Amino acid sequence: MTSMALSMKPTGWFQIGWSDELEVGAVLPLRYFGKDLVAYRTDDGELVVMNAYCEHLGANLAYGGTVQGNDIQCPFHGWRWGPNGRNTCIPYQKSTNRVRRIGVWTAAERDGVMYVWHDANGGEPTYDVPSVFDLFEGSGPAENYHEAGETGRYEHPKAPIHPQYAAENGVDFAHFKYVHRADEIPTVVSREFGDHDFKTELALAFKVRGADGEIESVPGGTNATLLGVGLGYAYAWGVGDVCSLSAVTPVDDETSILRFSAWASIEPGQDQDKVAKRQRSAINQVRADIAIWEHQRYTEPPGLATAEAAGFRDIRQWARRFYPEGEKGHRVDDQLAGTDAQTAGEA
Repeated sequence: MTSMALSMKPTGWFQIGWSDELEVGAVLPLRYFGKDLVAYRTDDGELVVMNAYCEHLGANLAYGGTVQGNDIQCPFHGWRWGPNGRNTCIPYQKSTNRVRRIGVWTAAERDGVMYVWHDANGGEPTYDVPSVFDLFEGSGPAENYHEAGETGRYEHPKAPIHPQYAAENGVDFAHFKYVHRADEIPTVVSREFGDHDFKTELALAFKVRGADGEIESVPGGTNATLLGVGLGYAYAWGVGDVCSLSAVTPVDDETSILRFSAWASIEPGQDQDKVAKRQRSAINQVRADIAIWEHQRYTEPPGLATAEAAGFRDIRQWARRFYPEGEKGHRVDDQLAGTDAQTAGEA
């Protein structure tokens, strides 16, 4: 990234893993947004995420810490801390420390995915994290889909990928042909920017071999909802339906972890091998994106074709609200907005 690089600490919901990675009574070390964190699951099954260090003498609770009921116990001196970050027990005295408190992160779980809310300024969530099956009218309920499972999940090791890269996929219709080997460049049906979400619909056709062996064109499309800049939900239909989540979560000022989940529709006569093949196909699409993103330089201002200029301009302007610098400090599109001179449409 250049000196004009984007902040790696945007505001919003971000994925930190999958729910089955954290069993009841388990403790998990995490590092995101340049901070060491600890996640644990209480005996009641609640996901708790807090800053990793004990406020007594600074031991890292993620290494040797244990779950005691709904609390986490420090491995150093046995101090216990509750889900609200308050000290609940000092084993060698009757009173507790009522002054010190461990910072707690707002966490949520949907569709087997674990999320945390991040705001560099400490603000509370301004919107809820949804279920992917509630976002798209045509997708149908969760009961119509196989669980993502091991074959429908992919995690890319931390790499120099910014959440903005994935976010801008929502307006980058041209890359479908060259990165994803689509038979044609899709048609933009609609785009809608909200306070915290961006919705888009693309139409495209798939070429498939029919029962008679002939190649035929099957209409299809993709509906996508970007929630902040960290979460991209999609519903793809045409040759079997797939709901998916692409999630990019910053680890530090240079790197992020990207996770992808794919829920394939339940189709008559399809065994688990065919379901897994459909899931792998979806995963391979995001891996093709990653091959670009992890070597990409954020270009500002970009040299855009006229056909794509409005989309990129709009999404960059919309994304500004999720960065801590705010409207004045964050220069995603200062040099782009309203400048047709940067397009290459005349070529």
